[in-house]
Amino acid sequence: MTIAQPLQAQKSSILNGITKVPGDKSISHRALMFGALTVGETIISGLLEGEDVLHTADAMKALGAQIDKGSDGLWRIYGVGLGGLKQPESELEMGNSGTSTRLLIGLVASHNIKATFTGDASLSKRPMQRVITPLEMMGASFECNEGGRLPLTVTGAEDPINIEYRLPVASAQVKSAILLAGLNTPGRTVVIEEKPTRDHTENMLKHFGVDVVTEELEDGALAVSVIGHQELQPCAVDVPGDPSSAAFPAVAAAITYGSNIQLSHIGMNPRRTGIFECLREMGADIEFQHMRDEGGEKVADIIVKGTGNLHGITVPEERVPSMIDEFPVFAMAAACAAGTTRMTGLGELRVKESDRLLMVANGLKACGVDLDMGEDSLTIHGNGKPPKGGARIETALDHRIAMAFLVLGGVTEDAVIIDDAAPIQTSFPNFVALMNDLGCAIETVD
Repeated sequence: MTIAQPLQAQKSSILNGITKVPGDKSISHRALMFGALTVGETIISGLLEGEDVLHTADAMKALGAQIDKGSDGLWRIYGVGLGGLKQPESELEMGNSGTSTRLLIGLVASHNIKATFTGDASLSKRPMQRVITPLEMMGASFECNEGGRLPLTVTGAEDPINIEYRLPVASAQVKSAILLAGLNTPGRTVVIEEKPTRDHTENMLKHFGVDVVTEELEDGALAVSVIGHQELQPCAVDVPGDPSSAAFPAVAAAITYGSNIQLSHIGMNPRRTGIFECLREMGADIEFQHMRDEGGEKVADIIVKGTGNLHGITVPEERVPSMIDEFPVFAMAAACAAGTTRMTGLGELRVKESDRLLMVANGLKACGVDLDMGEDSLTIHGNGKPPKGGARIETALDHRIAMAFLVLGGVTEDAVIIDDAAPIQTSFPNFVALMNDLGCAIETVD
C-alpha cells in the first residue's frame, strides 16, 4: 500500500516570473504511439515525462517498438510499421491513464493480436464501454469486468471492418480510438461528432504523413475520416507546453492581485483554449504573444496579470469540450469572482479520474463557497473575494482535483490541505516546485 502525501497551500504574495510547464500530455501520448507505427526514427523533444506518458512508452515497447531517452534529453523511437504490432508477453499496465488506455485499445483492435490492459484503482473504475461498442463493430472482441471496466482483454480483428460511427457523446478519446483502429483497416473509417472535440489525433496523423479528412455535414456535425493502410512517416515532434497544466499557474495568477507571470511555449489548439477564453470573459488580464505554428499545432507565450476584479459568467455549453479537464481549476476562479458563474453540460466530469463534479462541489463547500450542483451543472455564487478555506480536501486519486485546491489555498484566509499529492505525478511532476518558484507557499504537512 502506498503512503499518502498530504500537502498544504497557504496564502501567498504576488506571483511573478517566467516559466514553462511540462509538455502536452495528449500530444506526448500520440507522439509515442504514432512513432511506434513508423519504419525509421522518430525524435521527440519536450515529451511529458509524467507517469501516464511513461506507461504509454512502456506499452509501446511491449508491443514491439524500440524507445529510448538519450543523454541529450531527446526521445528516439524506432517503430515496427503499421500492422507490425506484436503480441505483448505480459499485461499492459496503464496506471492512471484513461487516454492512452482507450487509444491503445483502438490500435490493438485492428491488429491480429491479443492484449490485456490493467490499471490502478482509479482507472479500473472508469468505463470503457464507449470504446468497446464501436470497436466490436469493427471486428474486435473483448473480455472485461462489468461496464467495460479494467482489467480488459482485447482480441484484435483478423479481418477488421471499416465503419461509419456517430458519437453518442462528445469524446476525443472515443473518436481517436476508432480512427486509430481505422489505420489498419481496409477502406474508409468515419467518425461523426456533433460537437467538435480535441483534434490532436487528426493534427498529429497529418504531421506523420497520413491523409485525414474533416468535413462539415448538412446538420452541422463534423465527419472525420481516414483511409486505412496509409504508411506513417518518421519525423521530428516538438511537444508544446500543456494548456491543461498551464491553467493552474494561470488561474493562480489571475486570482492573486498584482501577479505577473509568463508561461512560455504553450499549445494553443483552438479546441483546448476554452479556459483562457472564460478567464478573459471574467475580467482576467491575459495576453497571447508570439503566436506561431509548430508541428501542426498553434503555440504562444501567455502573459497573465492579477487584476483583482474577476466577475461571474455563464460558460457557453458549446465551449465545454474545449476545457473539460480545466473545470476543476476554473471553479476555483469562479469561487473568487464577484457574482454567479453558471456551468452546464458537465456530465463528462462524472466519469473522469474521479467524479470531478462532486469532488469540486464538496471541496468548495468545505472551503465556505456557496454553490448549487445539478446532475450535469455547477453554479457558484462568488462574493468578489477568496473563500475562507481551512479545509482538508479529499482528492480521490485525482491529480486535477489535487492541483486545483492547492491553487485555491494560495488565496484563502486559512490554509487548504489536500489528502494526497502523489497523483500529481501523472501529469505535472514538477508542479510544486514550479508554483513555489513563482511565489506560492505549498509545503508538505503531516
